[in-house]
Amino acid sequence: MASITLVKIAVLLVLITTTVDSFEARSMRMKEKKTKMVFYMQDWETGKNVTAVPVAGKNGTLSSILNFATVMVVDDAITEGQDRQSKQIGRAQGIYVNSALDASDLHLLFSIVFTNKKYNGSTIEIQGADRFFLKQREVSVVSGTGYFRFAQGFAVLETVYLDLANLNAVIKFNVTIHHY
Repeated sequence: MASITLVKIAVLLVLITTTVDSFEARSMRMKEKKTKMVFYMQDWETGKNVTAVPVAGKNGTLSSILNFATVMVVDDAITEGQDRQSKQIGRAQGIYVNSALDASDLHLLFSIVFTNKKYNGSTIEIQGADRFFLKQREVSVVSGTGYFRFAQGFAVLETVYLDLANLNAVIKFNVTIHHY
């Protein structure tokens, strides 16, 4: 008889705990936000203040991003405008890899780390195939931190400046993010 009473008390405690946890979870729900922004990634492999460096490839560190299997490490400036001297609002830090046998695609995997006043310290994570010879292409925003916590979305990329001889480029990002 005592064991049946203990079981009833245990079941009652579980029900109370579950109800309280469920109520707390509902009361703490954050509202989903949608943020749209445009910025520019300054990707410079040559010249003054290089921001993208090959670290592996078929020809080792002498590999070009235009060759299959080249891995680049980047710390590119993210700016408000297309000009390299425009106001910096963050950094693109991570890697990209030429992942197509015909050398037509890059695989992007990097964080946009914001340094501007509004989003300082917040990040969005970019991942996806960049078919860089197309006028416009789309990659995923797969996560985020800070202001962009639980981010999901996409970025439409457009090359607005390309110097193939020196492997320097400016990429426009038109980003749509859903976050909490």
